[in-house]
Amino acid sequence: MSVLVDENTRLAVAGITGREGSFHTLNNRRYGTNVVGGVTPGKGGQDVEGIPVFNSWAEAVEGVQPNTAMIFVPPRFAADSILEAAAAGVELVIAITEGIPAHDELRVYNTLKRDFPHTRLIGPNCPGILSPGKANVGIIPASFFKEGNVGVVSRSGTLTYQIGNEIAQAGFGCSSIVGIGGDPVPGSSFVDVIELFENDQQTELIVLSGEIGGSAEEEAAEYIAAHVKKPVVAYIAGFTAPAGKQMGHAGAIVSGSAGTAAAKAQALEAKGVRVGRTPTEVAEIAVTQLR
Repeated sequence: MSVLVDENTRLAVAGITGREGSFHTLNNRRYGTNVVGGVTPGKGGQDVEGIPVFNSWAEAVEGVQPNTAMIFVPPRFAADSILEAAAAGVELVIAITEGIPAHDELRVYNTLKRDFPHTRLIGPNCPGILSPGKANVGIIPASFFKEGNVGVVSRSGTLTYQIGNEIAQAGFGCSSIVGIGGDPVPGSSFVDVIELFENDQQTELIVLSGEIGGSAEEEAAEYIAAHVKKPVVAYIAGFTAPAGKQMGHAGAIVSGSAGTAAAKAQALEAKGVRVGRTPTEVAEIAVTQLR
């Protein structure tokens, strides 16, 4: 098994006719993902290397029945595209777009919870989801990963690639890799994805890759202690980050002692989660527990 994307994924892409959208859509299709369509207003009836393009999400759902949406449109249009996909009945929306205004993210989050609870949002500003050997939706370089039994959930794309690659080099692999993004208002949290991994038969160990800012990692620590029986290994980026300075993602900013890497590591370790201080150490801890 895996979580969120697999052989049954039927993917449609908003922004498929753009340079980045077409590049990554075709890359996902080469990996084996079933790409059934795309959405670009005003370009309905065209195609991208045989993939039909529709003017709206409603037309795409009627025409090719996607169950997964990937959002590759500019920030000012992304929130509306997410909500349009949800209104059309798409079950999973993966928003790759970065730079979406925080107030738009908040509007999307609240509207989905209130009006479209059937739709799960991953992102925005995320690398997507990869289930090795099954499907790749997003910009994750699939060649870094092997199929296996480690579930990875991360706020950072690049660090995820390094951890997954080191696990693969040690002879192990991943069930799914889920990038939840590092913006202030993510559609899905660590807790949301860890719950999926806990219930996934293929996943035997969970890796959480966090970073400074916010309280998501502390909330995950509480959830893990109360609900998770599988071993969890964590990494927190930003032990040397200066307080009060935004680092990388929009959500990666700390004030005083709140949201620091040290505080997050302490919270996780207090609940029995081993925390590596480097991605290499995280992979080593994970591999040791798997052997």
